[in-house]
Parts: sequence; structure tokens; C-alpha cells
Amino acid sequence: MVEDSRVVTGFSSADRSLSGRASGSLIEAEVTGVDVRGAEATDGARPLLVCFSHLRWGFVWQRPQHLISRAARHFDVIFVEEPAGEVAETDYLRLEPVAPGVTVAVPVLAQAQSYAANRAQARLIRALLRGRPSAARVFWYYTPAAVSLSGDLPRDLTVYDNMDELSAFRGASPDLIAQEADLIGQADLVFTGGRSLYEAKRGTHGNIHCFPSSVDADHFCAARLSDRSDPPDQAVIPRPRLGFFGVIDERLDRDLLAAVAELRPDWHFVMIGPVVKIDPASLPQRPNIHWLGPKTYAELPDYLRHWDLGLMPFALNEATRFISPTKTPEFLAAGLRVISTPIVDVLRDYGEAGLVAVAETPEAVVLSAEALLFQPKDAWLEAVDQRLATQSWDRTWAAMQALMSEAQRRSGALAAPLLHPATTAV
Repeated sequence: MVEDSRVVTGFSSADRSLSGRASGSLIEAEVTGVDVRGAEATDGARPLLVCFSHLRWGFVWQRPQHLISRAARHFDVIFVEEPAGEVAETDYLRLEPVAPGVTVAVPVLAQAQSYAANRAQARLIRALLRGRPSAARVFWYYTPAAVSLSGDLPRDLTVYDNMDELSAFRGASPDLIAQEADLIGQADLVFTGGRSLYEAKRGTHGNIHCFPSSVDADHFCAARLSDRSDPPDQAVIPRPRLGFFGVIDERLDRDLLAAVAELRPDWHFVMIGPVVKIDPASLPQRPNIHWLGPKTYAELPDYLRHWDLGLMPFALNEATRFISPTKTPEFLAAGLRVISTPIVDVLRDYGEAGLVAVAETPEAVVLSAEALLFQPKDAWLEAVDQRLATQSWDRTWAAMQALMSEAQRRSGALAAPLLHPATTAV
């Protein structure tokens, strides 16, 4: 699983929007009689993939965006987010094209109460799909909570990409466990975001497959280039620098970070990412800890280029029990040595191979960092590149495509193929 995710306490919660979007022109879908604001409907020439996500497209670029943007090469994609954090006079669905082939759909509701909100969302999504004919239709779920509003909608294939154990996250709805059981019962395919999660779920479905975090190596390898300038808000920070990027929430061990910073006041800790689900006042404040806030995916290589080590100070708790951090291969692709707390998937997939240093206590983190700062990197980088060559997002999506095509073939239920053979090559 990917670590950078927000909790869902119910798909209909309307007050958890991280960002608003300006609505586009009003389009009345004549076949539905429901407000659909933003993008034009497609002609149905390609199969349709409807993704239900607890993460917003514009939040942090991670597993859903990597995979769904690749899916859009072959599908028309509707990426259904949680309701917007605003109140409207009437319910409507705001559509926004965000990438080639990808349209984000955001319900804007007159009521935030759970039952009424779910009914409104179901009505809006049903109406939208009625106006989007396609040769075939795939439902792709990141949040089990979405079954409460889409479980009875017609589709040809159901995929559950179980990237996180959301029920273990802070503030999670107690309904998630039952909703996931319902979703797994409906699914034709289940993917998991890491080995630990696969081992926990493999007995729940007959067609379940493990796809740990992959990497866009070319993007992060840019951090190895010497001509990338140090961003202004980081250039003033002394070195050595140990850096973290990602969502900052209950999965970050703030006490560990503070203790390491106390042990080495001459080291500087650069922390990049949005703060969610925790009080920002709880973040440790030290002269050598620098909270730089969120950065775009495109900006990350510029920051990583000027770090001396990567740091993944994850807490060891229920929320991190099954995570497979996307940032692990991203740090490696950037050419950065990285120290992680003993997250099971990191330890087994990278620590045992000698690609990542694993340390649990502040003293152990310091000792590992002192060793890594002076170790030669050539042999390590060669091993890193050999490993990363096998785990690109392109390869992951191609493997998922093949499994989807096989599931379609077995069912024999579709009038048209989801994926033509020529599109499934790596």
C-alpha cells in the first residue's frame, strides 16, 4: 500500500474537501434531468472506467493518479471524488477535465447528512452514467465506502485496488469493514498495494493479486542531475539535510523525529507535505526541523537533489501495519540513501536487500545516518537501478490490464473487449 492517503469516515462526508474547484459552464444532460457542470459527454467510442476514490485527484500524486492516468490511454475515465466541502441550493455534479481522458466528478450537495447525501450522490452518478454510453463499463474502487452509493449500478467488471487498510486510519468509519466485505463480494478482481496487505486479504477472494508500490524512475532520476537548482525556501537551510516528503498525519512518528533532531542539532530535517488529521501544533518545533508545506509532484526532484539522506520516520501503529510506502522506490530512484523505521514491507522488500537502512530508535537512526553519509554509493546505485527496472508503473498497469482482460474472457459477459490485444503490451 501506498502511505499517502486520507481517511474516509464515510463517502458522503461533505466537510473533508481539501480544495474547492470553480464550476464550469452548466450543461443540462437531457437524458437525465440532472445538473452536470463542467465537461462535455463522450460519444462512447471507448470503454468507460469509473473510479471511486477517497483521495482527491489534486491532493498528492500517488498510486491512484499513476494508475488511472495510464488507464486513460485505453478508457474514458470518470474519477469520482467525495462531495465538495460547500453547500449548494440544489444537488449537482461538477465535472472537470484534469488530464487526457480523465474527468473528475465532484458531487456538490444541498445536504451533508449521511443518508440523504448518499441518496443524492447515487442519483447524480446514475444520471451521469446514463448519459455516457460506452462499449463496456468498469468500476474501479479505492474506497469501499462507495458501495453504499454505487453497489447496484450496472457495470461489466468490478476492480478493487486495495491500496490501504483504511479501516485502521484515524477517524475511519466503523462501517468500512462491512462495506469492504460487500465490495470484495462484488469484485471480479482485487489488487493489494503491498505484501502485508495481500497476506492479510488473500483468503477473502479467489482472484486477488499483489501489486506493491511502483515508481516513475525517470521522474525521480532527475534528482541525480547536478544542474538542478536548490529551491529558494530550501537553499537557506544548512547541511547535512535529511528529508521526508508525503502526507504528514498520524503515521509520522513525531517523537522520533524530535529526538533525532535533539541528538544531532547540527543536522537539518526538511519536512515536505500537507498536514492532515492531526493538529499542526503537535508538530515538533526545533531550529533544525523545517516544515516547508506541500510541494507539487513536479517540484520534488529539485528538493530531493539537495538532500543528503532520505528519512521515513513512520510510527509503528495500526495505521502503518500494512503500508507499502510509495516514497521508498522514489527515494531510491532519486539516488538518495534512506533510513526507515521497521515497516514490515519496507524491511522485507528493501531492507533485507540492503537497499534501505532500517532503524527503530533515535540512537539507531543517528548511527545509521552517520554510516550512510560516508559510504560510497556506486555499487548501491547499481543494485538500486537493477531493482527499480522491474517495478515501473507502466509494468504494473500492463500486468493489471492483462488480468482485467482475462477476467473479462472468463466472464464472457461483455459485448466488446475492454482492452484490445495491441494495447496490453508493456
